[in-house]
Amino acid sequence: MNKQSRHVLYSRLRAAMPAPTTELEYATPFQLLIAVLLSAQATDVSVNKATRKLYPLAGDAAAMYALGVEGLTPYIQTIGLYRTKAKNVIETCRILLEQHGGAVPRSREALEALPGVGRKTANVVLNTAFGEPTIAVDTHIFRVSNRTGLAPGKNVDQVEEKLLKVTPAEFKQDAHHWLILHGRYTCVARKPKCWNCVLADICDFKDKTPAPADA
Repeated sequence: MNKQSRHVLYSRLRAAMPAPTTELEYATPFQLLIAVLLSAQATDVSVNKATRKLYPLAGDAAAMYALGVEGLTPYIQTIGLYRTKAKNVIETCRILLEQHGGAVPRSREALEALPGVGRKTANVVLNTAFGEPTIAVDTHIFRVSNRTGLAPGKNVDQVEEKLLKVTPAEFKQDAHHWLILHGRYTCVARKPKCWNCVLADICDFKDKTPAPADA
């Protein structure tokens, strides 16, 4: 995909989704951080169901830390890997309280020092909570980047590096959300909805799927 095609790609995604954002529900950077931690190998829908009950009771680091692992577990036990996540969340709250005054740090280094927080989670928080032009590469973005030819790579690090290099500055702030939503609802894994895709004519994917009979 050349420079012109990349600009067209992002322009079309922007036109289709003028104000993209995460589908995780949150009110503060802390709540976003916890939601992203919980969302690993889980759906945003399942996380939102849990946090709707959790956050009114424990919406900040101090209140959540006070719950402890045993107190937190019942709220998140419907989410995959909940035991490990409960330990990571409580330990994260402890570090936030002891080292950051209960606030979520705005540096990548400090974020990645938190239990369970890797580069992808840090990128989401930096982008969505603090407005940094980062691009977190998850399975959807990895698929879209490779399938369309936007930023092909063999692993998420390669794809992220290429996306940051080839994405025009005017699109970097929202690129993460456009690509993830496109991958979640249109460029899906098994049967991409090419017949309903605004990028079909500039996409490198060869096996374009036809519209279903009842479309």
